Amino acid sequence: MPDGSEQFQVSLTERLREVPSQDWDACAGADNPFLSHAFLSALEDSGSVSAQAGWAPRHVLVHDESGQLTACAPLYLKGNSAGEYVFDWNWAEAYQRAGGEYYPKLLCAVPFTPVTGPRLLVRKGLSAPVQDELKRRLIGAMTSVAKSANLSSLHLNFLTEDDKAVCDDIGLHARVGLQYHWTNDGYGCYDDFLAALTSRKRKALKKERREAQQGLTIERLSGADIEPHHWDAMYRFYMDTGARKWGQPYLNRAFFDLLGERMDDQVVLILARQGDEIVAGALNLVGSDTLYGRYWGCSQDIRYLHFELCYHQAIDEAIERGLKRVEAGAQGEHKIARGYLPTLTHSAHFIRDANFSAAIKDFLIHERQAIEHEFKLLMKDSPYKKG
Repeated sequence: MPDGSEQFQVSLTERLREVPSQDWDACAGADNPFLSHAFLSALEDSGSVSAQAGWAPRHVLVHDESGQLTACAPLYLKGNSAGEYVFDWNWAEAYQRAGGEYYPKLLCAVPFTPVTGPRLLVRKGLSAPVQDELKRRLIGAMTSVAKSANLSSLHLNFLTEDDKAVCDDIGLHARVGLQYHWTNDGYGCYDDFLAALTSRKRKALKKERREAQQGLTIERLSGADIEPHHWDAMYRFYMDTGARKWGQPYLNRAFFDLLGERMDDQVVLILARQGDEIVAGALNLVGSDTLYGRYWGCSQDIRYLHFELCYHQAIDEAIERGLKRVEAGAQGEHKIARGYLPTLTHSAHFIRDANFSAAIKDFLIHERQAIEHEFKLLMKDSPYKKG
């Protein structure tokens, strides 16, 4: 077991399949499914993540003297800013107007996944000083790559508080964003949650759920209960929604097959049927204490059905499983009325050019002030009883 006196070997790999899954997962832990070897390798093995897609893997690996993987980080050489959810298109435009080349850049994140989680992955059981050293080595390796390759920048998105603290201490630029999360305050059932809301909000949600469920059968499936025709339907819904939101969906059919093969016990599909026809669906992944809502779609426009499958049913599932939170994806002020309150998210940024770095630092100060002001205003719309 490392005690802080070891020499560490840092390297990069372009293929996660070359890293034994048990070694990667020993660093990533079991709390967040999106950091698992199964999820990240499914993205690569399906071809959803590749250099051609604008996501060229450059994962950072740190081995100790014995050859054991002690730390790692999911890292990508990005040819664009698509699928990141921490938007820097205006940074790229400004940098390029000034005569620079913003792309390619480096991104430490989970592709297409705006979910907070560890990014500086360190093997469990190490002492706090060694963990801190390894996290610093990971950041140092990433910034060294950016410098040596003359890349414009390095970005670490959706950081935990622990990883944010390391980035802050090193001096990376800190950025905040907003999401909307639901918190389980020890509820035994959905009605307990409703009881925490104001009378007006409680009545509105009851009416919304009744209308959404009218004439439909709603089922929640996981593990072996998910059959190929369920994945067929979910993929159709994903493609339809993705085409309307992004123009070109990020994930291909092969990814959904691999997700079902490798992680079916961590998947929850929430489906709505009208007779024998599946008319809508929402895909969720389960972590140790959180239900993560990811994709939704429908073949019929049924009023309130989006809210029912993505928010209300997710709360039902989280309460039944005893989970602490539901994270229902990026953006969406409409989530507040359904009990999902504003939550700050964090990212960190290294900008190689000193002048541009100073400009970004100034921008982030003003942006943070605006977001914190917005956060306070949004909290005033909380549907919960005061106090």
